[in-house]
Amino acid sequence: MLHEQVRTLAEGANFAALTTLMPDGQPQTHIMWVGCDEDHILINTEVHRRKFKNVEADPRVTVAIWDVDNAYSFVEIRGRVVETITGPAALDSINTLSRKYTGGDYKPEIQSERVILKIAPDRQVTR
Repeated sequence: MLHEQVRTLAEGANFAALTTLMPDGQPQTHIMWVGCDEDHILINTEVHRRKFKNVEADPRVTVAIWDVDNAYSFVEIRGRVVETITGPAALDSINTLSRKYTGGDYKPEIQSERVILKIAPDRQVTR
């Protein structure tokens, strides 16, 4: 189960930094929209993106989410991608996230299939 502060920040219009591991072990970090369910952090991306290829090869990730109104209030989740979801659910997810962050449906052209990364926490740090 996600810590209450993790859920609060993930449910709000707060940004997350997703760090994955490149094939050579180098970390790669992207600023992302974020969501959650009861037990997982949810990140939506596309299957052609490097971050998706990284988690296919090594599911370990770190996600940091900070409060848009107070950057000193943040959480860090270390865990692994335990499931990927494509198809209509992933399209619905990106539109839901877009409405949360921008007020409207997702506008950029989708270049490949959308995918939800379900991240199970191994460690949750709150500040």
